[in-house]
Amino acid sequence: MTVPAFRLLGLDHVVLRVVDLQRMLRFYLDVLGCTIERRQDDIGLVQLRAGSSLIDLVPVDGKLGSAGGAAPGRDGRNLDHYCLRVEPFDAEAIGLQLARHGLTVGPVEQRHGAEGDGPSIYIGDPEGNVVELKGPPAQPRASQA
Repeated sequence: MTVPAFRLLGLDHVVLRVVDLQRMLRFYLDVLGCTIERRQDDIGLVQLRAGSSLIDLVPVDGKLGSAGGAAPGRDGRNLDHYCLRVEPFDAEAIGLQLARHGLTVGPVEQRHGAEGDGPSIYIGDPEGNVVELKGPPAQPRASQA
């Protein structure tokens, strides 16, 4: 086996090509609690802080976004879903918060993630991207040596 020249540490950022930047900003800032880390309007990039990771929003009609082809929509998405680790994971409180924003919350299920099996729910953002909100694992994963 070849020894890699690097070690993966985790998710750094996700880039979403978006049709309606203002609507997506309201969702990620107001609903999920992200903050704006940096804007580069000249190239069409807004970087949002999501814990230790970033979510980049790139309008499809901007310099960066137009290089990606057709816009995301009903017949095609940019990705299946991405997962945000949240704490605390109080399913009732999360459901109430999301409902206040008019969101339909999927059922709480135990799903496997980077830290092990734990509770999670799926929601959709304004442009159809599936976002998984994941709580702590029931049994923390044994650390990798």
